[in-house]
Amino acid sequence: MDTAAEVRIDAPHRELLDQILDKWSLAVLSELCERPCRFNELRRAIPQVTQKSLTATLRRLERNGVIDREVVSTRPVAVRYRITPLGKTLRHPVDVLLAWTAQHMPAIERAREDFDDHEEARL
Repeated sequence: MDTAAEVRIDAPHRELLDQILDKWSLAVLSELCERPCRFNELRRAIPQVTQKSLTATLRRLERNGVIDREVVSTRPVAVRYRITPLGKTLRHPVDVLLAWTAQHMPAIERAREDFDDHEEARL
């Protein structure tokens, strides 16, 4: 088995990873893994996101088959988003990445400080 071929990241892979691992997508997926949400519920759950960014994020995730958009016939008409079975398969790898960051954040912060100190000394 050629491991180099397995880990090669071509343009389509990069594009997908960029779309799934950006900060708003991770926050949206985290919310939708817990329960289906309407747009405004997501806005309240992720207060830093703008309406425009949330709309674009939801469209990208829907296009990639990771979430479903359901129009609910209420007055006024509402839209509810939920994670798809494909989207649920992201839960484990994302949890692993989040655990890695939690475990290694102190070392990364030290490395950043060392780098910044070194850069300041160069000036």
